[in-house]
Amino acid sequence: MGNTVVTETAAEQAAIPRLRRVLGLWDLIFYGIVVIQPMAAVPLFGIGQKLSNGHMVTTILIAMLAMMLTASSYGRMASVYPVAGSAYTYVGRGLNAHLGFVTGWLIFLDYLIVPVTGIIYSSLTVQRVLTPFLPQLSPRLMFALLASFFAATITALNLRGIRTAAKANIGLLFVMSVVIILFMLLAVRYLFHLEGWAGVLSWEPFYNVRTFHIPSIATATSFAALTYIGFDSVTTLAEDVHNPRRNILLATVTVCVFTGVFSGMQIYLGQLVWPNWRSFPNLETAFMDVTRRVGGPLLFDAIAVILVVSNFGAALSGQIGAARLLFSMGRDSVLPKSVFAYLDPKKKNPVFNILIIGVLAFIGAMVLSYELAAECLNFGAFLGFMGVNLAAFREFYLRRKGGQGRRFFVDALVPIAGFLFCLAIWGSLPLPAKIAGSCWLVVGVVYDAVRTRGFRTKPTMVYFSDLG
Repeated sequence: MGNTVVTETAAEQAAIPRLRRVLGLWDLIFYGIVVIQPMAAVPLFGIGQKLSNGHMVTTILIAMLAMMLTASSYGRMASVYPVAGSAYTYVGRGLNAHLGFVTGWLIFLDYLIVPVTGIIYSSLTVQRVLTPFLPQLSPRLMFALLASFFAATITALNLRGIRTAAKANIGLLFVMSVVIILFMLLAVRYLFHLEGWAGVLSWEPFYNVRTFHIPSIATATSFAALTYIGFDSVTTLAEDVHNPRRNILLATVTVCVFTGVFSGMQIYLGQLVWPNWRSFPNLETAFMDVTRRVGGPLLFDAIAVILVVSNFGAALSGQIGAARLLFSMGRDSVLPKSVFAYLDPKKKNPVFNILIIGVLAFIGAMVLSYELAAECLNFGAFLGFMGVNLAAFREFYLRRKGGQGRRFFVDALVPIAGFLFCLAIWGSLPLPAKIAGSCWLVVGVVYDAVRTRGFRTKPTMVYFSDLG
């Protein structure tokens, strides 16, 4: 399964458009956390409690270990191919260029839907707040105005350059973390006043002998894995970061660990504050009831605001990842190079891609429901995860470059286990998401077939001699 790889001369190398390396390790980590959202597990809390029969924190931690397998595959592939294409590059270089294009096409759907869902959620939440003050505006018009505002704002910030977006991520992360930590402190205070330290420290959220059921845990773990969707977007910044061979691997794994531990702490306290999930007034908004119990209306309102901020941050960062994926595909000429590989001469920013994503995100917010958009996100994400795990298995176990010996656990077991876990999650997706995602997949396959004359020519993937 070979690829057409073009090795450029020194003069040609200099002419290839490249992004500017201005980010450090912590910039990557902050970016990844904002994309995933520090409160990623909060919307899943009520349903996760139901599926796991009161053991969601256990499923969060199991999912963390499983997703770290895929994060390891991403990081290791980035050490070999530290360019902006992420899964598109890894599958294209590690398996087959046609498969790489299809993977990139699917992952683009994933990255595009992140800003779509962020814009939808932020617009709906603000709309509910403003409606009593602007009753003369129709709900549809108000939503359109808010969606256009959020789409324009994230686009304007990203057009200013990656450093501006990185600074915005740090600010957003700080604000979100303050409110989440406040919740955790108030929850500890609430539990301590009820039962002392026995109320704060308990094994029951992890294992309750009366309700622990392995099949339920398995089903709920697949659901809890949604907490980690977005960690792979870190690898789209491989050309923006210093020392990508080291920093990409560290950042992807660190983001997964942070997400698992931080989300696990929130869910642990939520389970102790409200142990009987059957008594929630509404499972979809169950965590909001927990915040009201420990902090009253003020904390309830603060968490609502932070959920808007969190989704705005995810939209901002998701647009960055989508723009860089398109840039990599344009540079390889699998998409029109004059548009998708264009960089602003001063800021080295893929401005056309950012504008395209901004427009598509607004359109998506106007035509898709939040539920369907989120389900389609998982369709592309987990297919991409499976492709990267297989590429890592072939790259490090079957190819064994540089005379390296086979390391069964690291090079074979880890990526294969990651592949199987992602396959199980993908298989559990609802039918509407599979239908919508399959339609997108068919369009990508047809486009690749036409562009390569029925798959008779292999897509060109440019090789850099100085990727470090």
